[in-house]
Amino acid sequence: MLRRVVIAGASGLIGSALAESLRADGVAVTTLVRRPAERPDEVQWLPGPLDPAVLDGADAVVGLNGASIGRFPWTPAYKHTLVWSRITPTQVLARAIRELGTDAPAFLSASAVGYYGSAPHRVLTEASPRGDSFLADLCGEWEGAAQAAGPHARVALLRTAPIVHADGVLGPLLMLTRLGLSGPIGRGTQSWPWISLDDEIAAIRHVLARDIDGPVNLTGPTPATANDLGFALAVRMNRPYLLRAPEWGIRLALGPDATDALLTSDARVRPAVLQESGFVFAHETVEEAVAAAVPAGKPATLVIG
Repeated sequence: MLRRVVIAGASGLIGSALAESLRADGVAVTTLVRRPAERPDEVQWLPGPLDPAVLDGADAVVGLNGASIGRFPWTPAYKHTLVWSRITPTQVLARAIRELGTDAPAFLSASAVGYYGSAPHRVLTEASPRGDSFLADLCGEWEGAAQAAGPHARVALLRTAPIVHADGVLGPLLMLTRLGLSGPIGRGTQSWPWISLDDEIAAIRHVLARDIDGPVNLTGPTPATANDLGFALAVRMNRPYLLRAPEWGIRLALGPDATDALLTSDARVRPAVLQESGFVFAHETVEEAVAAAVPAGKPATLVIG
């Protein structure tokens, strides 16, 4: 039974929802914040080092830090931010956990399904190799920093898919869909991993409560394409799905690294570890996840482009 969890990155979409869920069940949550602490359950940290005493007695530490990959373009300066905001906090946490020796708590460290890169026509599980892209390399370095927590810590690597939520993958799609400007992105047939926010939090808690270590794919159980997600959103909002965004235009607007990693990447990722450990998804399909995240709109004519 969980008694106390330390969360780094608790102000983000996943971190805030996880802290709320744990506290609702009576779990004490300590959050690591970059500003001066304002409450007894907050501790200021970064750039580090972190006093290991802050983590002493915790059942687990959950590291969720990282600047948004949804900010474009990925300039050289912003790529540096993407790297620093993930690697440095993870190194600080891992060092403090390692110093606790045999009293080390479990360490659940964020990663992403971007680890696999683009792999058309393949089913990707936690046993699949790392891909070849900026984001795949970043995930590999991120996970390596977490594994430095030492031999006494249970380390789980949370390879999270884009969250189907207004503050997640749906963010840039909602306005376009509302204006009737949505449609296939590139081919539109590329596989897009996805997960609902409810299942993301439940899956993290599943990993927290069980003796699961190593990589864990946090992604929905039913494969979906970019068209499946876009059309489900259009249906939910009762808007047309017509205007195709050509790949060359996306690459010109957002840059090749972001386009290839996020929008035209083709990765059919299966949550093998979750499924084999008995996890039950609340939202089995991307359509169910969209319905849970977006209010229904007024009737309109829908056209597939």
